[in-house]
Order: sequence, then structure tokens, then C-alpha cells
Amino acid sequence: MSTDALTRLHRKPDRAGDRALLDEILDEVKVGTLSTVIEGLPWSVPMLFARDGDRILIHGSTGAGALRHVAAGAPVTLTAFVLDGLVVADTLFDHSANYRSAVVRGTLDEVDVDPSHALDVLSDKLIPGRPDEVRTHTGKEMAATAVLALPILDGQWITKARSGPPGEPEDASQWTGVVPARITYDRPITATGDEPPTSVRSLVSG
Repeated sequence: MSTDALTRLHRKPDRAGDRALLDEILDEVKVGTLSTVIEGLPWSVPMLFARDGDRILIHGSTGAGALRHVAAGAPVTLTAFVLDGLVVADTLFDHSANYRSAVVRGTLDEVDVDPSHALDVLSDKLIPGRPDEVRTHTGKEMAATAVLALPILDGQWITKARSGPPGEPEDASQWTGVVPARITYDRPITATGDEPPTSVRSLVSG
């Protein structure tokens, strides 16, 4: 059951976002933190993920004990965070950050209908176009990989965001403002072959 404390913001409720913001965050962020409780102890692991419509896809080794635990129905949360900038005020107390964050709760379902498609969705999020440049997954690879989906359900997620400059300064003579932040990709480092494929070149140039 959803509880009020988990479904809405009590501090700064004006920073809560809608489903469009949730999708935006999940589509932009590549690494989220999956958390649950195992034998009374917290368990959290950063994981690559991808949104596929109304579900979030993750994957891992079928031999991973913790993954089997959550696949068996243990409740989980997946969190994602984007740092958009550092907010510089005239006092340290008023320094802040511009950000977008999301928390999705629920239980994971094993993807047993076309799991290879789910893996392609994950790969395409990381490097758009890459699945079309390489061979398909082998049966051995699929047998060693667990693909799980976290449904995005009403009342089971929450978003929060801050944007804009700092508040009015105490000392207007001091500089205040925002230092924007973003993720960029450096020039590819070649391991084999002559030239990076189109997908990699597009990722870097984008």
C-alpha cells in the first residue's frame, strides 16, 4: 500500500513534478540506484537502466543472489538524479543546487517475453543505434542474463526539481549566480579497428 509519506512531498511541495518530468529524468539518466532490504539490512546498487514505456528495465547476471532476491518479489526503489547546476549565494547557508530527481517504487517482474528486445532497449539508451551495428544475442548470453522490469504505476513514484538563481542576497555587492553542469563525452579511445562506428561518433558529437 502507498503511504502519504512516500507519495507526496511534505517539504517544499512546490518542487514536485509530473509524469512528464519523470519520463524526462528516466530517459536522460543512465545510472540509477536500486535499493531493497535483504535479511533486515539495506542493499543498494548503482545500475544501468532504461525506460521502456511504462516500465523500467534493468539486467544482471542470473548468478547474482541479490538480483534473484528482488526478482522473487522483494519491494524495491529505483532512484535517479540529475545535477543541472550549482547555485552560488552570498552565504554558505543559502548555497544550493539545481537538480531533477525521481524515486520509483514497486516490485520487479522478470521479462520472459522477448527479453532480447529489452536488452536492445537498454543498449540503445546507452549508445543510440548500437544494436543495429552488432550481431544479435546468443542463446548462451541470454541464459546467463536476467532481465527485470519495474512497472511505473500511479502512486508509486515521485519527482522533485529545483531551477533558477539563488534568492535575494544579504550583500548585493557579492557575486551570486548559477554554474551550469552537464555530462559530456570525450574523444573515443580505440581498442581495435580503424574508426569508431557511427553510433559512437554520434554519441560524442551530440
